[in-house]
Amino acid sequence: MVSSLPISLPELEREPGKPPLLRAGATDSAAHWAAERRDALRAVVAEHGAVLVRGLGMSDPAQVGAVLQGLDVAPLSEREAFAARQTYSEGVYSSSKWPPSQPMCMHHELSYTLEFPGLMLFACLSAPTSGGTTAVADSAAVLDALPPALTELFEREGWLLTRSYHPEIGATLDQAFGTEDRDAVERYCRAHAIEFTWQPDGGLRTRQRRSAVVRHPVSGRRCWFNQIAFLNAWTMAPEVRDYLIDEYGPDGLPFNTHYGNGAPLTEDVVQLLNEVYEAHTARRPWEAGDLLLVDNVRTAHSREPFEGPRDVVVALADPVRLADCSPTVEVTLP
Repeated sequence: MVSSLPISLPELEREPGKPPLLRAGATDSAAHWAAERRDALRAVVAEHGAVLVRGLGMSDPAQVGAVLQGLDVAPLSEREAFAARQTYSEGVYSSSKWPPSQPMCMHHELSYTLEFPGLMLFACLSAPTSGGTTAVADSAAVLDALPPALTELFEREGWLLTRSYHPEIGATLDQAFGTEDRDAVERYCRAHAIEFTWQPDGGLRTRQRRSAVVRHPVSGRRCWFNQIAFLNAWTMAPEVRDYLIDEYGPDGLPFNTHYGNGAPLTEDVVQLLNEVYEAHTARRPWEAGDLLLVDNVRTAHSREPFEGPRDVVVALADPVRLADCSPTVEVTLP
């Protein structure tokens, strides 16, 4: 493995409303370039929450895995996925399968799990004709901008994620848990503080209560860390929401979010969360070959609607335990 050398990074380009940008210049190997600068890159991500590296010429999933190795961070295998992905190698996946016309609103990856990635890599192998930006938002700034009464409620109660697994929509049991064996799924749920109920048709419904506000495991900064808005029914397009409710009933949606005490979220609260995210969103359109590094606790990310082919590979790395982030809601394990 190449050791990190005292090589400085190019000058960081800063513009309002855009994530910081580094121009790598000509390089024979993206992995070697990243390995030589791994400490400096991690320092930039720690300071700014995200950085876009342009000029690395990322062109296939194997390169993403090599960059991950070059950065010397442990990969994280996904569990509890909410949508299907293709697996390329350990920790390296395709983007979640999601309709191109529908946005993926701001969220923190796997924030409903007990172990989630501290670092995410997004590599644009081919850019869409229009749209499709992976935008970012500073979660500490979002927390500060939200009404104190609302954040205090979420700090006290946490948030609740409910899921219903259907074979024809969303992630299957195998995609979410790595198995369809009931005993194995139940063992996983018990070990990860997930309540579960098997339905008469063989489907599974789950509930898990998590903290909405955590402290960054390194800096200690308080961060708005969850997927409350993204996985809520009010964020869905109205025609999609109406169809799913007609098909599965209000309690059988593939996913939905609530206050931690189980009370429903109103449309105006979900709209407020998304408006605050938008006010703090930074975005740069993808160019083929780009690499975006994101601190998953410090920074939320989204995917905007797009037209034309879009191929973005995602790497999950640097596992962080929820227990190490000063959660405000106690997670009780058997």
